[in-house]
Amino acid sequence: MSKPSSRGLALAALQKWRTGEQFADAILGQLLRSSDLAAQDRAFATELFYGVLRNLTLLDFWIDSLRSRHLDHDTRDLLRLGLYQLFVLETPEHAAVFETVALAKPKGRSLVNGVLRSATRGKADLVHKASEQDLSVRTSHPHFLVERWVQNFGDKDAEALCDWNNRPAPIYARINRIKTTRDQFLARHRDAEPLSAHENFVRLTNIPHEALADGHCYIQDPSTAAACLLLDPKPGDRVLDACAAPGGKTGYIAELMNNEGLILACDRDTNRVRTLQENLERLGVGICRCVPHDWTCGDPLPEAAAFDRILIDAPCTNTGVMRRRVDLRWRLRPESFSRMRTEQLGIVRATIPFLKPDGALVYSTCSIEPEENEDVVRAILREFPFLKLSDQVSLLPFRDEFDGAFAAKFVRA
Repeated sequence: MSKPSSRGLALAALQKWRTGEQFADAILGQLLRSSDLAAQDRAFATELFYGVLRNLTLLDFWIDSLRSRHLDHDTRDLLRLGLYQLFVLETPEHAAVFETVALAKPKGRSLVNGVLRSATRGKADLVHKASEQDLSVRTSHPHFLVERWVQNFGDKDAEALCDWNNRPAPIYARINRIKTTRDQFLARHRDAEPLSAHENFVRLTNIPHEALADGHCYIQDPSTAAACLLLDPKPGDRVLDACAAPGGKTGYIAELMNNEGLILACDRDTNRVRTLQENLERLGVGICRCVPHDWTCGDPLPEAAAFDRILIDAPCTNTGVMRRRVDLRWRLRPESFSRMRTEQLGIVRATIPFLKPDGALVYSTCSIEPEENEDVVRAILREFPFLKLSDQVSLLPFRDEFDGAFAAKFVRA
């Protein structure tokens, strides 16, 4: 039996993803953990798998331009891999075609070889035809998403957003000042690039495994700081983090509190609560109690006393972080936005009774959709007249050059 290759692993990941049973990152993680590929080959497999998912509609446009007859799913996945190498990565033809054809079943090799050879001969014409297609084809986004973004942001910004989603995401980390200082971290990690507008965040070229294990940093986009800074927790406060897992914002809140006071961190999934607890322990957070709690089921909260600060980092469609969740665009549906809004408002209703007079509640998402952001804010103000909107932050990738995020701060009269 031949040794698995980068292309073979990427093909297996595509075939597994096609079943719809798991998210792309979970599939790739499982396959990489069970493989003995070298680091360079693992990186290439990741590039192939994620690259095909980012360019799915465009690759299928080229395939359908080359082959009008029906193709079985496995053959289509192979052609997607081959065309991604030839047209996007610009892999040398002999390597891209030969290695891709080798993955095909014997009776399908001539078909795969023929289509890929035709693609290389007609590459210029195929690329030109693609450039004349609708934005949803050129950037491989569902048509309903492109339509809503054009309506919300305009043609130019919608295209910039689609292009942003197709870029590989850089690695950002928050320096955990519970365990180290900014100067100490930068002295130890010379490749870390400080961010002028976010003093305790850095951009990295590689994941700093040792620093992560020691709790000196946490992989986190700077956009996540907006909700924590708006919450403005003080040492000694009682804080409720209603939807806390996996703990990036919780850890930052503890840091802002100088690790003094109390944080009650909740999540409805017990496995995620375990991850939350492990992350906070590694970060040296000593003021947090982690509990499983589902705000939508009406069960009593274990810690019933009132809180000075409440953060609701609500479940959302995640459209602001689409470049980090490569297959997200293919999982969303037009009805996803109104469905999430209903769940978000339910969590707000369940948590507000625990907010002290003069206390602050921050509602946040990593969505860029008005149904989940501004519309929810208006609904909260209508339903709870004793809340006053104190501040609001909206981050858009094409404008702010970080992940999309939204946060609104309410104060209880």
